[in-house]
Amino acid sequence: KWKQLSRLQQNMIIFLLAFLILCGFLSYIHMADQWKALSGKPTEERKMMPEIPPVLPAPQKADASPAFSKMLPQRPRKHFRRGPPHLQIRAPNTDSKAGTQDDTKEQAAAPGDAHQEENTQRTVISWRGAVIEPEQGTGVPLRRAEAPAKPSPLVTRMQKEPAVLNERQEGVMEAFRHAWKGYRQFAWGHDELRPVSRSFSEWFGLGLTLIDALDTMWILGLKQEFEEARTWVSQKLSFKKDVDVNLFESTIRILGGLLSTYHLSGDRLFLRKAKDFGDRLMPAFMTPSKIPYSDVNIGTGVAHPPQWTSDSTVSEVTSIQLEFRELSRLTGVKKFQEAAEEVTRHVHHLSGKKDGLVPMFINTHSGSFTHLGVFTLGARADSYYEYLLKQWIQGGKQETQLLEDYLAAIEGIKTHLVRHSEPNKLTFIGELTHDRFSAKMDHLVCFLPGTLALGVHHGLPADHMELARALMETCYQMNRQMETGLSPEIVHFNLYPPTDNLDVKVKPADRHNLLRPETVESLFYLYRTTGDRKYQDWGWEILQSFNKYTRVPSGGYTSINNVQNPHKPEPRDKMESFFLGETLKYLYLLFSDDQNLLSLDTYVFNTEAHPLPIWALS
Repeated sequence: KWKQLSRLQQNMIIFLLAFLILCGFLSYIHMADQWKALSGKPTEERKMMPEIPPVLPAPQKADASPAFSKMLPQRPRKHFRRGPPHLQIRAPNTDSKAGTQDDTKEQAAAPGDAHQEENTQRTVISWRGAVIEPEQGTGVPLRRAEAPAKPSPLVTRMQKEPAVLNERQEGVMEAFRHAWKGYRQFAWGHDELRPVSRSFSEWFGLGLTLIDALDTMWILGLKQEFEEARTWVSQKLSFKKDVDVNLFESTIRILGGLLSTYHLSGDRLFLRKAKDFGDRLMPAFMTPSKIPYSDVNIGTGVAHPPQWTSDSTVSEVTSIQLEFRELSRLTGVKKFQEAAEEVTRHVHHLSGKKDGLVPMFINTHSGSFTHLGVFTLGARADSYYEYLLKQWIQGGKQETQLLEDYLAAIEGIKTHLVRHSEPNKLTFIGELTHDRFSAKMDHLVCFLPGTLALGVHHGLPADHMELARALMETCYQMNRQMETGLSPEIVHFNLYPPTDNLDVKVKPADRHNLLRPETVESLFYLYRTTGDRKYQDWGWEILQSFNKYTRVPSGGYTSINNVQNPHKPEPRDKMESFFLGETLKYLYLLFSDDQNLLSLDTYVFNTEAHPLPIWALS
């Protein structure tokens, strides 16, 4: 058959075969060079890739089965008394040789994870086919970010001999164990527990509750639970998913949770995961105005606004800065900080404010506020004010623009939104719509007493504490005046004397409780800054109400539909991740008398209660 071909056909076939052989040879040489280059990288370039050994001892042998059916659901679980670690401060190892030795120990300690960790390392340096080279330095004010992947100077470790807890801390510990039991048994690795139906629900499909609870477990000293969760993060958590995430919610919960856990544990696994996730969020900032879209697909890199509008929420785009700034400081990659701070600067110069108060929406195309004339400290605006103060604290109190905006906003709140209810003259924060006042206050606003107290702790005007104390009383009454002792989502205050002697009234659509943390968050700050034990007592009352009306016998806690009906609170069958990440964490810290346990002079909490270090000045 070969001889039957013409000479031209024979020559073409010979040429094609020679070409394929040549291409194969060149491809082999190219791949060999890549492997040689990868294996020959200096230690400084690879030090972020391997994982340092776990700082926790291996979990003690125990029943690995998640079945807890033999336990009496409502009876407190017996356990050894344990307490919070004294947060030991030590300088991190900066010697690359020491880091290499740690990496070797990790490989020897966990050979079963080698393949998984290799994949994790690759995602750190490559995303969607593009190699990410760390940039050196992050510029002002990140003075200590000279080299990428350097652990925080504040690395804390669990005590080998945990301190004895007081009775109330034991109560929080038992509540956490009960909530974790339900999650571990019915929702392990999923976003949220549905405790009544003993199932789970997904939002992002990224183990939201587990990540949100990592630093809480560390703070509570739950070594075995933490180590089991860490193994899941190491082996199962992957961000290579074709899924849309909300930029704000995923930043404060996932990115914030990973960064906080890295600082507390010193385990670079969490920093690598944070870096990978941060890279995948960056397409959200690719808008004409640099105001980020609300949603981004972490697998495809496609970002977009909600389906119903091209606007983003002001609180969401201005409440990601703590996390992105810290990620730049740790990795040396400037793009995270630059993108987030450009939003802050842009909002600072915008028109449409009212004495420091900002509207709720901002357009991603024009970069201008929309829905002008509507001002609230509730949903869609709340954490804007919180992050002005906390960024100023995080950066060592050097960024005066943030402080000026915060102080102006507090004066605007006093002028336009503060009122007093009848008959008990409770101080509350209302809303303003085109100069028309509404006596509506979200439970979310109860973050404000704590934020005000934190500002006074860091040297801001003393009269802020007067407002903080008054608002704290109001938030407590929002719980106490309900039949279940739990606050509804929204209340309306009486501006004129009512017939029932109550200051608050609740509409049927607003009487649900989502296990929110804002009241106990502010109780923590007020107790830390004043030492008044009544705030501990109030927090204990709220924990008792959670146990009485939201606890599910088989494990977990559920949000409820009706805080005004103690006989039929109507469970909603959902345990939000922030119940473990925030509510129980703040209660535990509230009941501690150790001022050095996550000191307010050392850490600043993000809006999901994940502690990040305050930057030391050079």
